Amino acid sequence: MDIIKAALDLGRRSGGRAWPPSRLALALQGGGSFGAFTWGALERLLEEESITLDAFSGASAGAVNTAVLVSGLAEGGREGARQNLEKFWTRASQTATFLPKAVTVPLGFLARALSPYQFNPFDLNPLRVALEDHVDFERLRHVSSPRLLIAATRVSTSSLRIFRNDELTVDAVLASACLPLLHQSIEIDGELYWDGGYIANPPLTPLVMETEASDVLIIQISPTKSQKAPRARADIERRIDQINFASTLDREIEAIRLLAPLCAGGDASGKWARLRLDRLSAEDAIETLAEHSPGNLQWSFVSQLREAGRAAASDWIAQTGDFSPHFFTG
Repeated sequence: MDIIKAALDLGRRSGGRAWPPSRLALALQGGGSFGAFTWGALERLLEEESITLDAFSGASAGAVNTAVLVSGLAEGGREGARQNLEKFWTRASQTATFLPKAVTVPLGFLARALSPYQFNPFDLNPLRVALEDHVDFERLRHVSSPRLLIAATRVSTSSLRIFRNDELTVDAVLASACLPLLHQSIEIDGELYWDGGYIANPPLTPLVMETEASDVLIIQISPTKSQKAPRARADIERRIDQINFASTLDREIEAIRLLAPLCAGGDASGKWARLRLDRLSAEDAIETLAEHSPGNLQWSFVSQLREAGRAAASDWIAQTGDFSPHFFTG
């Protein structure tokens, strides 16, 4: 968190600035069921009709939340987006609840010993069905606003692929959320893809480059801190994943910190000179988040995350004129 703190605290600005911002870009991090925190934050932001949601970037659960929200927005406006998010997360929790332990527990042991091509040869993925039911991808491909940037990792070159509005399909979102030890790689146009969080969690620099908004809000759900030393195998594996998925955001913020002053001088729009980067963090709201499993979809946990996300977004919206923006320039 040292890099993030240094970048977010840099160049605290004084003086008046309209608040809340009239135009906002959102960078949504991945993290499994922790994405329910993002659900709550998005739900609260949708209630602020004065805020135009200009662009989204997302990886993994962030990509899923983005697709579900924007599909609902295109079909039924802000209320349609709110309802679509609620239906999706309710379904996700119910699906997990009804899976018998006799199936899920042995699968955990199998997953450690076998590849998904062995223990799931037919590549069954309930997320595919849920996305097909809750996201109108044909409509998304023809939505001119907001701009969407969905991250996936090319397996062959370990490089970032960003899927934009006109490229979005259910496979693009599944590619962004493909954990290779649990699911078979997603093939798109002859290329294999894994979870976007390995490379960009979420894509931040492309979002800042492409959005018209000078206010960017990161919703961070992958824990960076752990209160106890992991000793059990499952705890060690979880902590490794947390470190891997959090470090990509560190690098993105550092890149923006270095890039913004260079871009501000030649930017006629003034976006880079007015750039403000804020962050809502799930672990700030739930101290023991690192000890929870991102596969926990029990409704009590999902609801706790949702309410924490709503509260965090409400606090962000309610900032007074004396609140110093976290990031720079001008």
